[in-house]
Amino acid sequence: MAFLIVTGISGAGKSLAVNALEDIGFFCMDNIPARLMGSILSLAVQPEHPIENLAVVMDVRGARDSKEIEEALASLDEQKIDYKILFLDAKDATIIKRYKETRRMHPLAKDTNMDITAAIAKERELLDVVRKRSDYILDTSNLKTSQLKERLVEIFSKNQQDKGIVVNVISFGFKYGIPLESDLVFDVRFLPNPFYIEGLREKTGLNESVYNYVMQFDQAKKFRKMLADMVTYLLPNYIEEGKTSLVIAVGCTGGKHRSITLARCLSEDLKDAGYYVVTTHRDVHKDTRPCRECPETEEK
Repeated sequence: MAFLIVTGISGAGKSLAVNALEDIGFFCMDNIPARLMGSILSLAVQPEHPIENLAVVMDVRGARDSKEIEEALASLDEQKIDYKILFLDAKDATIIKRYKETRRMHPLAKDTNMDITAAIAKERELLDVVRKRSDYILDTSNLKTSQLKERLVEIFSKNQQDKGIVVNVISFGFKYGIPLESDLVFDVRFLPNPFYIEGLREKTGLNESVYNYVMQFDQAKKFRKMLADMVTYLLPNYIEEGKTSLVIAVGCTGGKHRSITLARCLSEDLKDAGYYVVTTHRDVHKDTRPCRECPETEEK
């Protein structure tokens, strides 16, 4: 049985996450009061009413302050209920833009005089306690709906390997910002840039000609080995600590050539080592026309 608490900043995509989880077999309950969390999950484990996969949404709509959230989590811990926490986040500018587009009010702004900026800041403060305890943190600022669903399906629809950890490898462009959910960030802007090579600029690291160009250089080959050695050394230690998810971000300037190539390499090396890997190329089609020779997504 899997218990998942879905939480995060309003406007970060919790409703979309619930839809994706329902599609893969979760029974979802939205807007659960924090004080009822322990009772709801304790009922779900009763043998006469078993629920195989349950996801409950707990956020600022059901908690008056951070103390209520702390007490809710403490209640689950006292009952020895095994659960995971998914926290959805996004940049303030993205949240504000989404609220303007939908013409909806932030839940903390409805009954107060706070503007949306103050409401978001207050919400972050209130949810800080649960964010620190989250097993999965996803930044949806630069994710399309389909990309968010893909990430969730990959994480929650398949059993983790016996090694007990999901490794998320994300390629990105520094010009668009570092992924907020990153645990480890690696900068590959020191490698020769295919952007300046005729015939490669409009392609991406998903294309073999770009991949082969980047990986022909000794510094790329040496970095690949050193990166794989370091991460495979770290992972058993993270697992021993109890970590169930690790987000590794690999960045170059625009997130289309070098970062994708090295993210592919790292993903392949970790899979060969027996780890379950989810690979996302966040900025692959930003500010450029899609390359007809490049697949939309990389095979997992």
